[in-house]
Amino acid sequence: MMSPTLTEQMPILNICVQIAFVMVMAGVLLAMVRLIKGPSLPDRVVALDTMTVLIVAFCGLFAIDAGSTAFLDVAVVLALIGFLATVALARFVERKRRRPAPEDLLRADHPPEEGP
Repeated sequence: MMSPTLTEQMPILNICVQIAFVMVMAGVLLAMVRLIKGPSLPDRVVALDTMTVLIVAFCGLFAIDAGSTAFLDVAVVLALIGFLATVALARFVERKRRRPAPEDLLRADHPPEEGP
């Protein structure tokens, strides 16, 4: 016979976990709206990072609810991947802002000719 999970032993914890599930899912939906609407690339990067953090929280809540520690491993790996993705996207946004326009590069190669 299996031993009861922590949420089965403590009814108040079960209620709190269920409320947290609803709040996390509402946050994921709101972040998805921001991801779709934008309007800029940094907004989308922040929305994606927010979704990653909320999904890590979801894994933690599920680990508490199910009484299984396997989901904590999933949460740690997902947090590491989310961190690396955020750093990579931030570097991409930074390089995109620093890159000069093609027209400016052409003007730099051929300085304006001065008249006699």
